[in-house]
Amino acid sequence: MKSKNIYIIRHGETDFNKQKRVQGRGVDSDLNALGRQQAALFFEAYKNVPFEKVYTSSLKRTMQSVQGFIEMGLPFEKLSGFDEISWGSHEGLPYDELRHELYLAGLAEWGKGNLEHRVGGGDTPIEVCERQRLAMDQVLAGEEENVLIATHGRAMRIQLCWMMGLPLSRSEDFPHANLCLYQLRYSDGKYEIVKNADVSHLSDLKVMPGE
Repeated sequence: MKSKNIYIIRHGETDFNKQKRVQGRGVDSDLNALGRQQAALFFEAYKNVPFEKVYTSSLKRTMQSVQGFIEMGLPFEKLSGFDEISWGSHEGLPYDELRHELYLAGLAEWGKGNLEHRVGGGDTPIEVCERQRLAMDQVLAGEEENVLIATHGRAMRIQLCWMMGLPLSRSEDFPHANLCLYQLRYSDGKYEIVKNADVSHLSDLKVMPGE
């Protein structure tokens, strides 16, 4: 199989991120003004990388994060396998201390290896991993050498775990921020991280009013 340079980004900021509202697979939110600025800065920094194809989740915040590349005419494809984890009944709800404690308890369960645990009755890490592997099979089957994937925070952590051959209980090992980049090299069936949660392209970010 041909080697590939794989660039994986988390989407830009949404109002749900800003307000600390629960945002999962069932919430199809838009980027806010800061998120659009983050997307524009990433585009300026990486527009000369010879990407041959762009992949996004089925959610519009990922497509909006790579809009500049799509407008360049690059082929792009939506793959629901790259969707965010579902947080079940918690999705769309505002920040609440009790709900946050349940979230943290869920992360602790995953960290202990209880990967069947569901936060709010949503997805398990195993289910997210299974659909990501199917999506990556499609990416790897393509002839493109340089690809860009726009995904989500928790999904990104899970994906990087299995890509690096780590148990899914180690997902907290991979930090993320809105519009951060993980750059990987795929060769001989193995992935290598080249850039780790990089946000240097956001150095000119202007803080928006109210931030």
